[in-house]
Amino acid sequence: MKKEVILVCGGAGYIGSQTVKELKEAGYFPVTYDNLLTGHREAVLAGDFVLGDLSDTQRLAQVFRKYQPQAVMHFAASIEVAESVKNPAKYFENNLANGLNLLKVMLQHGVKKLIFSSTAAVYGNPQKIPIRESDPTQPINPYGLSKLMFEQILAWYAQAYGLRSISLRYFNAAGADPSGRLGQDSPKPTHLITKAILTALGQEPFLEVYGTDYPTPDGTCIRDYIHVKDLAIAHILALKALNKGTFSPVYNLGTERGFSVKEVIAMTKKVTKVDFLVRQAKRRPGDPAVLIASTEQAKKELGFKPRYSDLETIIKTAWHWHKTHPQGYRT
Repeated sequence: MKKEVILVCGGAGYIGSQTVKELKEAGYFPVTYDNLLTGHREAVLAGDFVLGDLSDTQRLAQVFRKYQPQAVMHFAASIEVAESVKNPAKYFENNLANGLNLLKVMLQHGVKKLIFSSTAAVYGNPQKIPIRESDPTQPINPYGLSKLMFEQILAWYAQAYGLRSISLRYFNAAGADPSGRLGQDSPKPTHLITKAILTALGQEPFLEVYGTDYPTPDGTCIRDYIHVKDLAIAHILALKALNKGTFSPVYNLGTERGFSVKEVIAMTKKVTKVDFLVRQAKRRPGDPAVLIASTEQAKKELGFKPRYSDLETIIKTAWHWHKTHPQGYRT
């Protein structure tokens, strides 16, 4: 029987590449479409790879004609909160305009199933914790706004064109594939756990803590960390829900447990056995104090059950990846 073809836009990135690997293991045939501006060809471990950008609709149309995918997973977005505040044009051009290009080509080729990589940043400063999917969406940075706007576009496309989608609102993706073959390789890492590990490895002189005066028990931001492998598996669960025809348009993906910046640093020092230097810095613009997910809906409707997302496992897998790949995929 012919395998179901899934087009993975941004499949050479951190979460996309993990999902490509999981798709193959689940019996699908993934086709990665990536411009490699932030992704890595070496990270694509399964299926076919096509170099291309979502701004290039002719190239994208060629891929649809050749592979005839049954569904699309969309990871190809700009994702740095602080950068989005400084350069909102980049975020609206890539996350919205290029996303509309993808939808246009999908409809032209009769592909009407999409799993969208969204974010907890759509909630802004939440009114209550844990955050439920039905809670108000009031993003406080252009990154979160661009994701929310695309979610809203998807709702209108569903009504007008029958394009069925699920948006997965990630909380903090972290960790590395337990096999040690995949991890986070960014020229300018912004994720706390990655930066802490690079500091433990001596690649950074110190780790900065952005703000110690938040209204939290220890004054630092609290986040819900979810292992990248659990995130990837959730995409396959969402795809199966689309295929069955019973689903909700959005799901939170997290663990319902939050850890402060100081707690993450303490666990990183425990795992790495390195007492690296930590310095306090000013708050970053656009950072809410606490983000913790309610995942009740994903558990009930998708069968979502994180297996790798305890903080120690997250940091151990990331530590193993960075120790064995000190220069990322270049080693």
